[in-house]
Amino acid sequence: MTDQITAIRSRAPRYTSYPPATQFSDAVGPATMGGWLQEVTPGARISLYVHIPFCRRLCWFCACRTQGTRTDAPLATYLDTLEAEIALVADLLPSDVQVTHLHLGGGTPTLLPPKMLGRLFAMLDARLPRAPGAETSVEIDPTEVDAARLDALAATGMTRASLGVQDFEPSVQNAIGRPQSVEQTEAVISGLRERGIGGINLDLLYGLPNQTLRSLDATLDMVCELAPDRLALYGYAHVPWASRRQVMIRETDLPGPDTRLAMARHADRRLRLSGFRPVGFDHFARPEDVMAVAAETGTLRRNFQGYTIDPSDVLVGLGASAISRTPRGYAQNAARTADWTARVRSGRLSTARGHSLTGDDRLRGDVIERLLCNFSIEPARFDDPDAVRALTAEIALRWPQATLHREGGALELLPEARHLVRLVAMTIDGYADSRGVHSLAI
Repeated sequence: MTDQITAIRSRAPRYTSYPPATQFSDAVGPATMGGWLQEVTPGARISLYVHIPFCRRLCWFCACRTQGTRTDAPLATYLDTLEAEIALVADLLPSDVQVTHLHLGGGTPTLLPPKMLGRLFAMLDARLPRAPGAETSVEIDPTEVDAARLDALAATGMTRASLGVQDFEPSVQNAIGRPQSVEQTEAVISGLRERGIGGINLDLLYGLPNQTLRSLDATLDMVCELAPDRLALYGYAHVPWASRRQVMIRETDLPGPDTRLAMARHADRRLRLSGFRPVGFDHFARPEDVMAVAAETGTLRRNFQGYTIDPSDVLVGLGASAISRTPRGYAQNAARTADWTARVRSGRLSTARGHSLTGDDRLRGDVIERLLCNFSIEPARFDDPDAVRALTAEIALRWPQATLHREGGALELLPEARHLVRLVAMTIDGYADSRGVHSLAI
């Protein structure tokens, strides 16, 4: 049963959107996205995601949209196009929108030299200004950042840094093409804190090649000594058919399903004992952190960066492959940098595909979000409680051993089954069959 569950779970969406991006189509293009931006309410508080797709090294485990570069020339060209895209978007939005959350992802945003980092933030603030107290977060590769870049980031008003760790065991790092020492990571964290940047997130993976329970435990020891505010612990997804660089990883070096499950459970116990609170199914935070508080109070949200405290219903994605979300639907920019560049330089939005939300999409998406954030669903809290009760009844029927179905249609996922939450969510995913993915009862 563990093998069967793991096989299906590996195909289960992470539900950072509903429907998942596999359902996006070219029915949504520049004109549709332009109309959605023009509908944003004046004075709205919005979020921005900026994708920097470049890396010096292409880590073998990664399935993100990235490309290698040995020089800074492509970075400068990319910023030129970003400036044009920012102008296109800003001209469509109300002039008084304020950005409350800004995230730079990639790729490796810290590949940008200090002057380019300054230029990027200046371009954004000139047309899409941040609100006072806005959260500004940047993904950092500790092997691709120096004191000058840290100074530049601090000068931009960065409030939170997300550092990729994956695993500190050298044999694991060699198997995924990502050497990175504890000392390098510690130096970057110290440098951030010295510059007043207090929000530190670390990203870890389990299920990696050559990884064992013992090596994962050793990594967790080192991570806890670094004292981050938040941790993300993702299960490695081996999808070489979707990410060609993963063919460099030998499947025979990957831990089996039972070991993966043991790793996830051990890490959960270990981090709880170290003072972290679980947030959803793959995040942890210190009890005083606002994300832990959001999980406790039921205000946690989920978007393309995973779990978040961002309440905005408008997220604008900038850069190649970036995805936007509005109340009307999702829109993704052209994935290839060359295609994105050509579209923007022709004077139009680079939207290549997306999805217009139906009423049923919104209902199911809201229920799935609550399930992934709270591990429970209370129909009375929704606008259409009868429709939600029908969904909870469907879940209870398919997952009788994993759920408690209470009076009024309320449903709770049992603690011992919470690692299956994505599979449970698939039960009410109206698009699951079209992806060839099916629910599994236990």
